Formats: sequence, structure tokens, C-alpha cells
Amino acid sequence: MLDNISLILVIIGALNWGSIGIFNFDFVGALFGGQGSIISRIIFAVVGIAGLWAISILFKDKLPMEGKHSPSRS
Repeated sequence: MLDNISLILVIIGALNWGSIGIFNFDFVGALFGGQGSIISRIIFAVVGIAGLWAISILFKDKLPMEGKHSPSRS
């Protein structure tokens, strides 16, 4: 659950950075009163923490999917 929330926040952050890079427009800042507003800063901080959490997702052991078996050799 925490991984999914983290990934959603990272995607939101990536889309915001993409809009800044391509269109020079900050969606989060525009929606919440500018980059310096306390709400925007909280959102930026939460997205940053989610990014740090997402790093841990890279190193988690992946469990094999149920029902998926390697092909048997005959």
C-alpha cells in the first residue's frame, strides 16, 4: 500500500517537473498559491519523501507471480 502511494506521488512529481521543463509552468505552485506557499512546500516535501521511499522499491526482492511456472523440459 505504501509503495503504491509512493509511486503515485513520484509520478505526480515527475509530471510537475516535466511541465516545468517543457512549458515553464509549475502545476503544484499554480494550484496552491505559488512555490513559496506553505501548502506547496508541504506537497513538495511529501513528494520528495515519496521519492526517497521509491528508492527502496528498487531493492525489494520480487516474489514470483502465482500460477507462473518456468517452462518444463520434456
